[in-house]
Amino acid sequence: MTEDYRAKARAWLAANAPGPVAGLPPAERLSTSKRFQAALYEAGFAGITWPVEAGGQGLGTAEQQIFAEEAAAYDLPTYPFIVNTGMAGPTLLDLGTPEQKSRYLRPLLRGEEIWCQLFSEPGAGSDVASLQTRAVRDGDGWVVNGQKVWTTNAQWADFGALLARTDPDVPKHAGITMFIVDMHAPGVTVRPLKDMSGKAPFNEVYLDGVRIPADAVVGEVGQGWRAAITMLGHERVSIGSSRPSRDSALTFDAVLGLARRQGVTDVPAHRERLAGLYAHERALELFNARMRQEAQAGRPPGARGSVAKLAGALQLRRAIEVAGELAGAGAVAWEPGDPHGDGLALGINSAPASAIAGGTNEVQRNIIGERILGLPKEPQVDRDVPFCDLKVGTQRTEDA
Repeated sequence: MTEDYRAKARAWLAANAPGPVAGLPPAERLSTSKRFQAALYEAGFAGITWPVEAGGQGLGTAEQQIFAEEAAAYDLPTYPFIVNTGMAGPTLLDLGTPEQKSRYLRPLLRGEEIWCQLFSEPGAGSDVASLQTRAVRDGDGWVVNGQKVWTTNAQWADFGALLARTDPDVPKHAGITMFIVDMHAPGVTVRPLKDMSGKAPFNEVYLDGVRIPADAVVGEVGQGWRAAITMLGHERVSIGSSRPSRDSALTFDAVLGLARRQGVTDVPAHRERLAGLYAHERALELFNARMRQEAQAGRPPGARGSVAKLAGALQLRRAIEVAGELAGAGAVAWEPGDPHGDGLALGINSAPASAIAGGTNEVQRNIIGERILGLPKEPQVDRDVPFCDLKVGTQRTEDA
């Protein structure tokens, strides 16, 4: 049965996978991605393990793994939907009302609507619970004011999963609510942020008097931190288990190719480093496969999502170290026209972001230590203090 599924996936990808989209104009690139995601859904390869009633295929992790293995041979244009399928969708499956699931999940899977995650703020990154964006009741709905930052895909997004403070008179973790916000609503402004590569994968988002209906609450009012933990768990598994693109310079195969071009595959020290890189990459793949199987069996990832996230970031660091040693000066200076030079430099410059996005390595280690290993929590002197009494929130709450 699984071999039949593999043959089906392989044949469909060979017939339908588009060519590289990186060089296309932004609008054409996005439309190509949307067409491909819709085709993916119609062919039964989107939401493979999601319940049928939620628009998924109701299959197991074996089929998901098979499709991922076959898709690794292609550079599929699915990046605009990473929040859809890795974060927002799974969170709505866990916490959404029947009406929310009916309204959002199928369009999300089909790529008809794009989602973003509105958590981080200029003063609330690793400590997201210090967020200052406020949601105030107004009639039967809410009015939101605040700023978010480092928001992936906000430039394309139709909806966002928003964390906002709804009660400043209780400790910071207790007064937060998660909302679904229409990114096209009056008062929502999205501005791009360029990184060192010259690209703008992130954005800052301003919310000025944005009105949100009462039925846009995800979970319960005042229980947004629990909803955030749920989404962050899915995010960390998604980031940790994501496969590098086919043209990434930091996969084992790519680093091995670099060693062959340098003619050093017979050098014992380099062979040892390459073997270690392969072993860690394979171990990470197996760990993530196990996480997917357990999730399918009804065991949420919980704090173990931080293991996947941390392991993925450390694997990229190992790849940078090995590739840097092999390339030598070629890692920072290369001959014009070298097809590998640009890719290696971009990989090395971009990889450190993996130790920050979705929570820093230090945050992941704290989570693993406290929630998996049972080590004592670090002191948190502000945990039981009303948010309005904290310096970080005073200006915002006084202005509100």
